[in-house]
Parts: sequence; C-alpha cells; structure tokens
Amino acid sequence: MTTETNEPHPTAAPAPPPPVTAIEVNGIAPIPDHERSASPLDLFRLIFGGANTFATVVLGTFPIVFGLSFWQGFASILIGLTLGATLLAPMALFGPRNGTNNAVSSSAHLGVHGRIVGSFLSLLTALAFFSISVWSSGDMLIGAAHRAIKIPENDVSLGFGYGLFAVLVLVVCIYGFRFMLLVNKIAVVATTLLFVLGIVAFAGDFDAGYAGAFGPDADAATQGLFWPAFVGAVLIVMSNPVSFGAFLGDWSRYIPRGTSSSKLMGAAFAAQLATLIPFLFGLTTATIVATAQPDLFAAGNYAGGLLAISPGWFMLPVCAIAVIGGLSTGTTSLYGTGLDFSSVFPRFNRVQATTFIGVFAIAFIFVGRFAVDVVTSISTFAVLIVVCTAPWMVVMMLGWYTRRGWYDSDSLQVFNRRQHGGRYWFAHGWNWRAMGSWLVSAGVGLTFVNLPGQFVGWFGDHADGIDLSIPVSLGLAAVLYLAALRIFPEPADAFGPEGPRLIPAGPAANHPIVGD
Repeated sequence: MTTETNEPHPTAAPAPPPPVTAIEVNGIAPIPDHERSASPLDLFRLIFGGANTFATVVLGTFPIVFGLSFWQGFASILIGLTLGATLLAPMALFGPRNGTNNAVSSSAHLGVHGRIVGSFLSLLTALAFFSISVWSSGDMLIGAAHRAIKIPENDVSLGFGYGLFAVLVLVVCIYGFRFMLLVNKIAVVATTLLFVLGIVAFAGDFDAGYAGAFGPDADAATQGLFWPAFVGAVLIVMSNPVSFGAFLGDWSRYIPRGTSSSKLMGAAFAAQLATLIPFLFGLTTATIVATAQPDLFAAGNYAGGLLAISPGWFMLPVCAIAVIGGLSTGTTSLYGTGLDFSSVFPRFNRVQATTFIGVFAIAFIFVGRFAVDVVTSISTFAVLIVVCTAPWMVVMMLGWYTRRGWYDSDSLQVFNRRQHGGRYWFAHGWNWRAMGSWLVSAGVGLTFVNLPGQFVGWFGDHADGIDLSIPVSLGLAAVLYLAALRIFPEPADAFGPEGPRLIPAGPAANHPIVGD
C-alpha cells in the first residue's frame, strides 16, 4: 500500500510560467509544485470571466419572463446567486490539494471507477453550456452586425458566426491554461466595462417600478402563481454557479497546494457574486424589452428585442460583448472536458482529446441549430444536468469534511494508469455508499423538476407548481451519504493518519496497487 499523500510539504519556489503561446503539456497527472504559479485571483478571473457573458444575461431575463417585478426579480437573483455561490465555493479546494481536476479527485469518494460520474457530468455540462454560449453570442453578433452594417441575418451568416466562435474557442483550449487565463483576464475587465456602458445606453428607458404580472391589479388566480415563479427564478439563477462545480479543479490545480482554504473559497464565492453585473443587465433590459417590444418578448425573442431598443452607437459594444464573452464562456466549458477525456481514454493526450471533443461539440452546435433544432430544449437539458450535478457536489464536499481534506495522490491516479487497487478501490472500483446516494438523490430530484411546457417530473406539480428539484436532491444526498457512512463505515485506510471526522471507520482493506 502506498503511503504517498498530497499533504502540504516544503517545495521549491514556483518556476516562471511558460509563455501563453506555449501549448500546455500537462494532463490530469498532479501538477508539479514548481509549476503551480497561479493564484486565487486567477481563479476569480476564470470563474467570473466564464460567466460574464450574454449567456448569463439571458438567465437574468427569466425573472421577468416568469412575471416578476423588477425588485422581485432582483431579490430572486440575489438569493439564487448567494445560495449557488455558497454551494460552489468548497469545490475550489480539491484542485490545489490534489493537483488534478475534480473528476479525478472524486475517485476518493465514488471509487476508482465511480469517478466516471464526474467525467460524464462534466461532458454533458460542457456540451450544454458551450452550445448555449456559441448560439447566444453568435445570434447577438450577427443581429448587431445586421442592424449596424446591414449584414444579411440568415442561416449562412449565423453559421459563420457560430463557426467563428467555436473555432476560436477550440484554438484557445488547445493552447491550454495560460492562454485561457489571458483571455479571461481581458474578458473580466472589458466585458464589465461594456456592461457598465450599457447602463448609459438604457438609463433613460429604465423604470424600477416595473410591476410584472403580480402587481396589485392581478387577480387571485394570478397571485397564486407568484411563489412558483419566484422559486423557479431563484433556481434558474442558482443553476449558473452550480454548473461550475465539476470544472473548478481544472483551473485551481495550478494554485500552490498550501494556499489558504478561505482564499480559495472566497475567490469562487466572490466571482459568482460579481456576476450580478450580467444578471442585472439582463433583468433591467428585460423590463424595457417587455414594455417596448411586448410581441418579441412574448415570443421569447429577447435578443431581437434588445437589439430593437438599443441606440445605434451601442451596436459596436454589443458585438464586442458577444465576441469577448463568447470566447471566455466557451473556453471555460470546453477546456476541462478535453482535459478529463484524456484520462478516460489514455491513448489521447490533452491536445488530442481537446481537439476530438471540440470537433464533436462544434458538430453538435450545427446539427442542433440547423438540422434538428434543439436550441429551445438545450436550456432545459442544462437544468436537468445541474439537478444531477448538485448531489454529486454534496458527496464531494461531505467526503472532504469526513476525510479532513486528506487524500492519497497515488491512489487517485489508479484509473488514469489503468491499474487496480489502492486506498479508493472499495468494491471493484466502486464505492456504493457514494454512488447509491448520488443515484437516488439525482433520480428523485429529477422527479420534482417543474419546467412548464418543457419538462415536468412525476412530482413536479405536487408543491403548488414550485420546482423543488435542487433542494430535494441536495438535502437527500446529504442525508443518504452521511447515513451510509455511519451504518457501513469505509475502510480505515481511506482516511489519513488522524482518522475520520464525524463518522466511524471500518477495518483497513489493504488493496495493493497492481497493474501497468
């Protein structure tokens, strides 16, 4: 049995980072200590940059779509972001401690083979949010160009816009972490300034007294729909931070292992709170579009309505937001999936795996837009993925707490090296305690989804129309996993020298690492 751990230990000073134009060679093996030159500020930039886009703006319109007033919508956004950021923040801890991505770190809790759950969730999340990013940014770019310089707005021009974004994103991801960090450093500043410029563009038309559908003149039947609408808005906003849960380790693995936990969690939390900027841009402009362009808004064409109400001089900033924001969101979605794919299929290195996943995602974008038209359903798909990701995050966080943040780096890499055994082998590579808790929680959570006209689970209508999917999946995962750990203790050698916290430990399993 290996005794190697990833507990902090004295290391040499980090080497100077390679040029941003140097293609990253590191895969999912632990990043050597001397190469860990990133900081919590860099993590903030990557998270905020990845969410400071039109895709987030569109999410900010949902409170108004659901009929809330401006101030009710503001409250739903603030609550959703705070809850989501609180849930997300601890997921920043795994990368610096283990030097690898969160899917690999999940081996410690779901088992050597059970870690594929994290890989699968990462793939689906990346595909959904990469597609949303490319479609929303492409639509805004071509729409703004059509109004500004009369470029035809048809399938050919849209296809060109989508292709431009997708290829640029793939190139950045192939170059790797440093290039992606540079893009997001620019995006954080540039896109924020452009959104602030939007305040000037729309200040004269904004009315903070926008009443929505639940004003004092609404009838009793309409008023009865307020809480389902409010909770639904909160959960949609909350889904944005939660969608980052599987990816934080992709970026934080370059941060030195001894970095303060409070700084890491603070960076993740603050980055999500900073997305109030695009959320409020969407919320504010949605009230204007709903008032000035009610037909477009009712038809779900917020982008067309926004372009219709924008002053001519704001078209160039719209194009810039679309380009910069589309790049930052796309890279943060696609990079980690290519990275993790290289561990699931070891014949591919990181660059080859990223290229393969990128080409597949680009094909999906074009087929999904022009052949089978899944654009309207991809947002629903994203919500369902988040419902499944939330209990996985609970398992990871409770696992961290009960293990006291102690992990064996060598045993985490067993799957990637196509070996067997190690501290996290459990039952043939599966930890049924965590796997069972996740499966049941995700499955039950899906039955409580309530997205009228899109997807309503078996119990979706059993709470007066309120969507309880994420609260149910989160709470059930916590109860089931802790109960399983107490009733069926994990082997003692899965824990560090201080033993477990809160739960008992069973006899050591002593599975030696064998194989190539």
